[in-house]
Amino acid sequence: MHNDLSPLDLPPWSALTTAHAGFSLGNDSARRYRPAFAPLAAIREISDACLSSLHDLMQPGDVVGLFSPDPVLSRQGLNAITQKTVEQMVYWSDDVESPALEAVPLTAADVPAMLELADLTHPGPFAARTIELGAYLGIRSGGKLIAMAGERMKFDGFTEISAVCTHPEHQGKGYATVLVRTLVRDILGRGAVPFLHVFSDNKAAENLYARLGFLRRCTIAVSVLQRPK
Repeated sequence: MHNDLSPLDLPPWSALTTAHAGFSLGNDSARRYRPAFAPLAAIREISDACLSSLHDLMQPGDVVGLFSPDPVLSRQGLNAITQKTVEQMVYWSDDVESPALEAVPLTAADVPAMLELADLTHPGPFAARTIELGAYLGIRSGGKLIAMAGERMKFDGFTEISAVCTHPEHQGKGYATVLVRTLVRDILGRGAVPFLHVFSDNKAAENLYARLGFLRRCTIAVSVLQRPK
């Protein structure tokens, strides 16, 4: 990684080479989360050599989301099937408003319900063992999981908030606010800085996070790459 880049500029690379190295596959050119944890990957730089290394970490048919300063086009045996951008937002304050409700910790027993909720709401990549990357919280109604959020990438004093979602029948009730504020409080309590990513076309979510105190830092390209079968 170039010395003039902040760890926040290449978040998957920063996580996979430090705090989350134990969840990774790869080398000093390319890394990816083990598929059961998250379909995210990173390369040291956009080059044929690094993309070739990423190709070798993928099985035929595998799909990964690659974060990079610029979009990555099809090359080195990898097909770019989607190109999107996300806005990176960081919570630089030391204070957070108390949540209005109490969220409950989620455990491995909740994974089926979490996967069902993620499949329904599409908050971003969520895999069977993503819950092991950090703390995940939920809100239930009538015994059913109706909202969740948690921690994903971690590195150098920063922790990412991810998988923020609410069941369509329960949206507009402030559950996302409760979950995010609780996570922010807990992350700050550990001496880390919370950050998150929101798709650039999801202005409603971006505006919500801005109201909660997150500041937009930069735009990051996300290239969804597939190794052909």
